[in-house]
Amino acid sequence: MSTSKHNFIDLGRQVLDIEQAAIAGLYPALDDQFSSACQLMMDCAGKVIVIGMGKSGHIGGKIAATLASTGTPAFFVHPGEASHGDLGMVSANDVVLAISNSGETAELLGLIPVLKRLGVQLIALTGKPESTLAKLADVHISIAVEQEACPLGLAPTASTTATLVMGDALAVALLNARGFSADDFALSHPGGSLGKRLLLRLEDLMHSGERVPRVHTEATISEALLEMSRKGLGMTAVVNGDNQLQGIFTDGDLRRILDHRVDIHQTAIAEVMTRKPVTANTNMLAAQALKIMEDKKINGLFVMDEQHRPIGALNMHDLLRAGVL
Repeated sequence: MSTSKHNFIDLGRQVLDIEQAAIAGLYPALDDQFSSACQLMMDCAGKVIVIGMGKSGHIGGKIAATLASTGTPAFFVHPGEASHGDLGMVSANDVVLAISNSGETAELLGLIPVLKRLGVQLIALTGKPESTLAKLADVHISIAVEQEACPLGLAPTASTTATLVMGDALAVALLNARGFSADDFALSHPGGSLGKRLLLRLEDLMHSGERVPRVHTEATISEALLEMSRKGLGMTAVVNGDNQLQGIFTDGDLRRILDHRVDIHQTAIAEVMTRKPVTANTNMLAAQALKIMEDKKINGLFVMDEQHRPIGALNMHDLLRAGVL
């Protein structure tokens, strides 16, 4: 059968319409049972164990990962493996989140007697409130949909979308209840760019010691340029006899003074430096420094100690190398 380009688009839009309706249909399920499920997971002294077969299992894996990364310790256990030893991972302190659209998945139902004997609290996500799993659960949340996006009504499509969205609703509700912060999130994602943006502080990436470009106020512009060339940051701090910052001089400042035909060999850097520059401290997050640079349209920052002495310096290239930019 031939299908035109427009047929593909229409079919795709039909799927989106059906799945949007499935999500909208979840609102009634956000009731006392939803609240009870959140409270069970909030009070859980152990971990949330997510179980599901087939497509529900794939969605369950994602839900477990989302819970774990947002402050609720969780992991996924395959029901087939659970009945052959992996159920030993489950303790009485845990909460089990069982997912089955039909509520009659044999592999899940076979685990219920053992879970009940352990005294484990059971939350069920099903599309059938009258199903066996729903009735055996301590808490049941409906993920029922009116129709699947699959025209045959066979392939889990709208139902898996609804399940995933309900899992997100549980995870985010718990995240807020726990007061889970961006820093907390970054601690579980230290290897990613998000973790770097949130956790790296300026003391972790700044140039320090002899690598900090600095000249005294009586130095000439040409001497300042030599210091900038040696240190390679496109700027230099200008300090007094006590090493306190008086100003900075940058590549941009150089371009501006050249327009005025200033004698770089005779003019003191103090006459052309930028006074009261924006600075930072060692505890500042790299992400904060990036925002300051973007807002102020500058390419570098000096890091100061409590006596207003430059103890570090960094520029956009340092942020780029660290994966912050």
